[in-house]
Amino acid sequence: MSETSARARAAIIPVTALQQNCTLLWCETTRRAVVFDPGGDVPNIRAAIDEAGVTVEQIWITHGHFDHVGGADELREALGVPIVGPHIADKFLLDHVVDSAATFGFSGMRNVTPDRWLTEGETLTLGELTFQILHCPGHSPGSVVFFNPQMRFAVVGDVLFNGSVGRTDLPGGSHAALLQSITEKLLPLGDDVGFICGHGPGSTFGDERRTNPFLAGAA
Repeated sequence: MSETSARARAAIIPVTALQQNCTLLWCETTRRAVVFDPGGDVPNIRAAIDEAGVTVEQIWITHGHFDHVGGADELREALGVPIVGPHIADKFLLDHVVDSAATFGFSGMRNVTPDRWLTEGETLTLGELTFQILHCPGHSPGSVVFFNPQMRFAVVGDVLFNGSVGRTDLPGGSHAALLQSITEKLLPLGDDVGFICGHGPGSTFGDERRTNPFLAGAA
């Protein structure tokens, strides 16, 4: 467990052999929670929910790659909560989760139909917390970032990493679009914004602007 502010806490549950950062995040005041990107290993995710003693209200998805969504339908079924996100541009990925997972040797995953798609400029609430939605294509066409201005905190999926950026050699990827998303939408939010990414340790936008080799020269 790691405290992100006086009002929110988060637990990261690495899932699948790809060690994707499934994140359980909750409002401290209300104990209401969301699960970001349940890519698999659903029993482990449910155990983390039980350990935290929180009530999960929704599942929020950053993008449609199988390691981020492979367990989403199973978790929705178990908890009776809706799946929200990503942007509809990732529908082609969500419709073929089983096939794409099999290509990489993974089984037991399900295709996903979200209960709600997300678009640029929308807001989502979790207890007393509010998250702004930014559509950040490049890693995938429908990638979204969840930004909480009160906590100066974001969940960015595979758009940006500590010392790297998301791969763009998968269907629908675009390196130029990814760098545009990062430099025009994320970095302007402020150097002090911390983030959880889809794999590996998090960072801040300022540290990445200064040291990330893929962002050399970013304002």
